[in-house]
Amino acid sequence: MTSPTGPAVPQHNSLSAADSEPARLGIMEGCPPPADKVVRMADGSARTFPKMRWAYSNMRQLTPTKAVSRGPGPAFELPRAEQDLTGVKATTMDGKPTTFGAMIAETYADGICVLHRGRVVFERYYGALSPEKQHICMSVTKSFIGTLAEMLADEGAIDPASLVTRYVPELKGSAFGDATVRQVMDMTTGIKYTEVYTDPNSDIVAYRLAGAAMRDSNYGGPQSYYDYLPTLPKQGEHDVQFTYKTVNTEVLGWILRRASGASLSDLLSERIWSKLGAEQDGHFLVDSVGTEGAGGGLNVTLRDLARFGECMRQGGAFNGRQIVAERAVDSVAAGGDPAKFAPAGYATLPGWSYRSQWWVSHNEHGAYMARGVHGQSIYVDPKAEMVIARFASFPIAGNVANDPITLPCFMAVARALTA
Repeated sequence: MTSPTGPAVPQHNSLSAADSEPARLGIMEGCPPPADKVVRMADGSARTFPKMRWAYSNMRQLTPTKAVSRGPGPAFELPRAEQDLTGVKATTMDGKPTTFGAMIAETYADGICVLHRGRVVFERYYGALSPEKQHICMSVTKSFIGTLAEMLADEGAIDPASLVTRYVPELKGSAFGDATVRQVMDMTTGIKYTEVYTDPNSDIVAYRLAGAAMRDSNYGGPQSYYDYLPTLPKQGEHDVQFTYKTVNTEVLGWILRRASGASLSDLLSERIWSKLGAEQDGHFLVDSVGTEGAGGGLNVTLRDLARFGECMRQGGAFNGRQIVAERAVDSVAAGGDPAKFAPAGYATLPGWSYRSQWWVSHNEHGAYMARGVHGQSIYVDPKAEMVIARFASFPIAGNVANDPITLPCFMAVARALTA
């Protein structure tokens, strides 16, 4: 429901951020933990609040993964100039006064790091997260995949104007058979597929089951991402409007593997992660045949997420080298077509667009974002020279639940830092 001053935050009856701290609840504590405190992937408890507050910072304990190597070099030390930003004032999209600190608690942040001109000015951890632990990125993963696609396109290794089937002929009979790589990159494909997180009959459930490394023995559906993607039928025409469907990113990941001859883990390591001066390896969740989840399976530390955001803010340059081609970053930052984005009906994102798996605001600061369910984000603000990296475990999956608070607070911090 939308108020006269903006989109209302969907209500939930969950425990507060403080009361849902995993240590406070005894989640996964003990040897072994009590039965009601155990978290597993197979029974769905890893995706259920409040147990997900532990799970999202411990995915490697729950399911098979593949490492994204940081390489042998030293970590790039982020300079620090810390400030207490908790009191920065903002007004929510509902017209209510709030502060940056209140936003952190109300939206169940597990970790938040603010960089200004490359310096860490604010860094906090909550839930089960700590500086050395990786947290699942959810769909922030997509922006890494989209950036790799822009890099390979810039080099001529893939052609965005070519049909998907040039690289993955196995998709000829599917919805992707007459789609171009660019349409997949920008999610303007016409596919019969639904992504409603609260609907047990939504197609995202079938997608998740196909991509699971472990599942119930009675399951008889597609056994991997590669088995599932060719089954998707077409609905409507391509290149008419943006519709958020994670399967596009899985197809894009398949294209990148074919074009590069490398797994996504190795490609990300070689092209970005080993050059960032990352503190820790990342890791991807994988399906039953070891295929990385391109749509949401990457796990990294908070500061390493911020390093990637700062690399994008600086036009692809970081750690003394040009890591991402500047033309690739410019392509992302320019955004897509807002007219194609508008029909998707995102009440919290008026005037935005989608380009190469990034969300572009077209606001006065030229801000753009990587976004994932339950509140994961990289917020890049070129004008304010600011990056905000954030991990969270908000009880509601869709970001319409936290955008009305987070986005005004991000802008308020940007203005405070540049005042």
